Amino acid sequence: MKKILASVLMAAMLILSLSAVAFAAPAEYNVGICQLVQHPALDAATQGFIDALTEKLGDSVAISNQNAAGDSATCATIIGTFVSDEVDLIMANATPALQAAQAATNQIPVLGTSITEYGVALDLDDFDGVTGINVSGTSDLAPLDGQADMLAEIFPDAKTVGILFCSAEANSKYQVETITPLLEEKGYTVTAYTFTDTNDVSAVTTTACGENDVLYIPTDNTAASCAEAINNIALPAGIPIVCGEEGICSGCGVVTLSISYYDIGYATGLMAYEILANGADVSAMPIEYAPEFVKEYNAANCEALGITVPEDYIAIEVED
Repeated sequence: MKKILASVLMAAMLILSLSAVAFAAPAEYNVGICQLVQHPALDAATQGFIDALTEKLGDSVAISNQNAAGDSATCATIIGTFVSDEVDLIMANATPALQAAQAATNQIPVLGTSITEYGVALDLDDFDGVTGINVSGTSDLAPLDGQADMLAEIFPDAKTVGILFCSAEANSKYQVETITPLLEEKGYTVTAYTFTDTNDVSAVTTTACGENDVLYIPTDNTAASCAEAINNIALPAGIPIVCGEEGICSGCGVVTLSISYYDIGYATGLMAYEILANGADVSAMPIEYAPEFVKEYNAANCEALGITVPEDYIAIEVED
C-alpha cells in the first residue's frame, strides 16, 4: 500500500510539475531579419534591433538573422523562406530587403531600417509618413542640406564635386537628386557617377577622381561594402570624400553628418515589440527618424590629405 501511495504521489507531482511548466512557458514569437549586406552601419542597426527585442521579450522571441551578401535575389529568397515559415514579423535592413518583403507579403508585419525614403523605396504616391500597408520602420536620412553645408564648410575653394553612387539603389538616386541642386546653389559644378554593382566600382571611382576636386557618397549600401576599394583609389589620388554616414566615412571618407545606426535599429526593435506584444497596427505606425545628427571626421584620412576640421567635429572611433 505504501508503494502504491508513493507512486500515486509521484505521478501527481509530475503532473503538477508539467502543468506549471506549461503555464509558465511564454508564447513564442518568430522574427526573421533580412540584412542586405555586411558592413558597419547595417550591422549596427541589426544589433540594435536584436538588443531591443530581446530586452523586451527575452526567451519568448526566436530570431533568425540572415544576410543576403549584397544580392537582391538572395533577399527575395530569404524573405520567401520567412513567409513560408509564417514568421510573426519581418525586419528588412536596407532598401532591397524591404522591397523584397513588400513583394512577398501583404499580411506579415514588415519593419524596415536603414531606409532613406520610404515613399521612394516602396513606390508610394503622396507618401505622408505613414505607408497605409503592412510596412513601417525607421529612416537613416540625415539632412541633405546639412551635408551640402558641410562640404562647403570644409572645401570652400573646390570647384567640382563628383557624386558616386549605385544606380540600382532607389534611395541613393533620391539623395543625389536632392543634394545636387543644393550644391549647385553653392557654386559647385556637380557630376553624377554611377556604378551598377561591386564589379565596376573601381573603374567608376578612378574616373570620378580624375575629374573632380571632391567626391560625395550618399548612404549607399554598395558603396559602403566597397569602401576599402574606393579608399585605395581616392586617397592616393588626393581626392577627399564627404560621406552620407559614419560607416562609409570610416572606410573611405574625410567627414560626415551621421546618425547612430544602432539607435535606429533599437527604435525599430521597440516598434516590433509594440506590434508583437501589444497588437499595434503596423500600417498606422509613422516612420521614425533619428533624433540627432553628429559631425564626424576620419582622422587618418584627414591627416593624410592635410585637412583640418573645425573643433565641433568628432573623430570616428576606429576598432582595433
